[in-house]
Amino acid sequence: MDPILIVAVCIVALMIGAAVSGYIAFRKGVESGIERRKQQAESIIGSAEKEAERIHEDAEKDAETCKKSALVEAKDDIHKLRSEAEKEIKDRRAELSRQERRIQQKEESLDKKNDNLERKDETLNQKIKSAEEKLAEAEAIKKSQMDILERISEFTKEQAKDYILSMLENDLVHEKAVKVSLYEQQIKDDCQEKARNYISLAIAKCAAEQVSEAAVSVVPLPNDEMKGRIIGREGRNIRTLETLTGVDLIIDDTPEAITLSCFDQVRREVARIALEKLIADGRIHPTRIEEMVDKARREVEYKIKQEGERAIIETNVHGLNHELIKLIGRLRFRTSYRQNVLDHSIEVAQLSGILASELGVDANLARRAGLLHDIGKALTAEIEGSHVQIGVDVCKKYNENQNVIHAIEAHHNDVEPQTVIACIVQAADAISAARPGARSENYESYIKRLQKLEEICTSYEGVEKCFAVQAGREIRIMVTPEVINDEKMVLVARQIAQQIETEMDYPGQIKINIIRESRVTDYAK
Repeated sequence: MDPILIVAVCIVALMIGAAVSGYIAFRKGVESGIERRKQQAESIIGSAEKEAERIHEDAEKDAETCKKSALVEAKDDIHKLRSEAEKEIKDRRAELSRQERRIQQKEESLDKKNDNLERKDETLNQKIKSAEEKLAEAEAIKKSQMDILERISEFTKEQAKDYILSMLENDLVHEKAVKVSLYEQQIKDDCQEKARNYISLAIAKCAAEQVSEAAVSVVPLPNDEMKGRIIGREGRNIRTLETLTGVDLIIDDTPEAITLSCFDQVRREVARIALEKLIADGRIHPTRIEEMVDKARREVEYKIKQEGERAIIETNVHGLNHELIKLIGRLRFRTSYRQNVLDHSIEVAQLSGILASELGVDANLARRAGLLHDIGKALTAEIEGSHVQIGVDVCKKYNENQNVIHAIEAHHNDVEPQTVIACIVQAADAISAARPGARSENYESYIKRLQKLEEICTSYEGVEKCFAVQAGREIRIMVTPEVINDEKMVLVARQIAQQIETEMDYPGQIKINIIRESRVTDYAK
């Protein structure tokens, strides 16, 4: 505490004490107490002054002592900080010296490595130079040896190369034939038995009737006089009937019968029904013909709808658009190679379902694709294009399943089959179409197909003769033994099969038999 403040406090205290004493003395007597208070105050002030001096001296001594102790503590702190700084500097200098030593060691190591690389580079250059010299020497030796070989073998370099390549080609032909035979045998062992079982089971379960249909219809007449009434005065009745139906009426010397001819079976059916109604009614004139043709057309449309519904029920395919059902019914009046397309579609649907069940595939989807695979044939007379593309467009129009559309598009290999359903429909279509008696073709196209088969086979080198047998389902090829050996036979058979698949359209499959035999003849004289 400040000595002056202490002195001031003491003085104030003394004054207060004096005032209190004076106040007390005043009460005893003003006159007698004044002198005595004066003396007391002077003595108190003197003692207070002495006490203040003493306190001041003590305060100065305490202050000096605090100053000295603070200086000592500051010196100790400075000494401690200096020691710590010196120690840290010493540690850092030691770390720097260690790093310098490591850097120096690395530099020495790099110098050594650089020296080693230079020595290795020099050695490598020497080896390269030596290798080039040896290579030049080898080329010279090779050239001399080639000259010697040419003189010994009497072959030039190109002739020897051709000879080696021909030998290598023969070896490769043998290897290829062996591998092809091995792969074919493996595939046959794995697939033939299962395929035979599946197909035979499907055929056994589906016994559909096949009827050859003609392009004409015959309408019986009660008598020959009816022909004149059908022709009418100056031919007006027959012209009206032909104009309304688009069918040609052939009235010839055939007794009690009229022939209807038209490529469109729907029109022919309409004309047949209308003519039968006119004959039964007896009233034959243009107005009545129009009425009967209109009634016949409605009956045919109803029959088409019934046929479509019957096909849906028989194949157990549901959820089809009603327009698709009508198109399916129209297939009743469409033939392909004289095979009814609706019966064929139903049969393909049933076969597809059977095969799909055996293979563990969705049978409902397979039947649906089989039933719709030839749907485009119902519109081929009205829309240009192949029945495959027409069927695809129609099914897309009515939002049919994509797998069904792909099966329709791939069933004649217009596109490569990508699903099991497409392959099943292909197989079922081939089974239905290739069964003996299912389809017929005219004599001219049959002869052309056989000639095309024989032309393909005779176009190969080494083929001596070829014969198409079993109605074109098998081709037997006689080859020259000196040109085609046993190994090459396999490759030739494969090439012929691929060319037939690419260039020809045919039902079912064609078996290719290549026959090679060697005959030795000698005479005893």
